Amino acid sequence: MELGGGGPAPGPGQAALGRGGLEFLQHTVGSLLSSYGWYILLAAVAIYLLLQKISQSLAARPSSRPGAADAAVEPDMVVRRQEALAAARLRMQEELNAQAERYKEKQRQLEEEKRRQKIAMWESMQEGKSYKGNLKLNQQEVESGASTSSAVPKSKPNKKPLRGGG
Repeated sequence: MELGGGGPAPGPGQAALGRGGLEFLQHTVGSLLSSYGWYILLAAVAIYLLLQKISQSLAARPSSRPGAADAAVEPDMVVRRQEALAAARLRMQEELNAQAERYKEKQRQLEEEKRRQKIAMWESMQEGKSYKGNLKLNQQEVESGASTSSAVPKSKPNKKPLRGGG
């Protein structure tokens, strides 16, 4: 037990430092309010209105605990919704399967046509003919046969030869 106090005694320097800090704080807050006071006030009002709106929307929302009557009806509605969803998925899957079948059939037809063209090209090459010209003739025959089978071929007009006959 010392009579001297054991620690540094508060002197006039520390009291002046506390007062200076307080004056500095007042000066800082005062300059801040004088520069941005209206912005701070508008922000505070906007936050207040936003909180009021949120609290009203939470109060208006139905409670999370359904009543006894709602509890009895809700499982039935859930089951009906799930059944309707399953039926819609099944219909969509059937449509998708039908589209896939149509696509496969078209692909098969295209492959068959390509195979026929290759066979025709091979046969024309075996006969020594130009397979490209023969291919064009075959395609024209298929198109003309499909459009009209009794079409009369047009006669070519008489053309002068490019070279002189002499």
